[in-house]
Amino acid sequence: MQERGAAPPLSGGSDRRPSVRRRLLLAGTVAALVIVADQWSKTWAVHRLTDGSIHVVWKLDLILTYNTGGAFSIVPGWAPVLGSLAVVLVAVLVVAIFRVNSDIAAVGLGLVVGGAIGNLADRLFRSHHGAVVDFVAVHFWPTFNVADASIVVGAIITGAALWWPTRHPEPAAGS
Repeated sequence: MQERGAAPPLSGGSDRRPSVRRRLLLAGTVAALVIVADQWSKTWAVHRLTDGSIHVVWKLDLILTYNTGGAFSIVPGWAPVLGSLAVVLVAVLVVAIFRVNSDIAAVGLGLVVGGAIGNLADRLFRSHHGAVVDFVAVHFWPTFNVADASIVVGAIITGAALWWPTRHPEPAAGS
C-alpha cells in the first residue's frame, strides 16, 4: 500500500486565517493613517485658510470650502443622506476586506475606508451643518481633500488588484 501524505485542505482553513488577519491589520493601519492625515489637514485648513487662500504653484491653490454634497460637489445639501450611505459603504467595505486575496487590494480598501470615515467624521463632528472641509484646488478639477484623494486612489488600486489577480505558481510535479 502506497502512502500519499495529507491532502491539502479544501477550504484553505489553516493557511487562510493568518492572511485574513494580516490583511485586516494592513487595511486597518492604512485606514487609520488616512483618517489621521485627513483630519489633521482639515483642521490645519480651517485654522490657516480662513485668513485667505495660499497659491502653491501653477494651478494649485489651497482654498477653504465646505461641501454639503457628495464627491465633486454633486447633490449639494444631501449631507444626512450621504452620511447614512457612508456608514453602509464602510460596513460593506470592511466585509470585503475579509474576502480579498491580495495585500494590494487590502491597501486599496483601507484607503477607501479611511477616506469614507474621514469625510463622515466631518459630517458628524465638525460644526459646519454636515459639510465636508475641502481645500485643495487645482481649478480644472473640483476642490477636494485628503479623504477624497484616498478614496479615488484606493478605488483605482482595488480595481486594479481585482482586475489583475495574483497568480499562484503551480505546484511542482511529484510534490
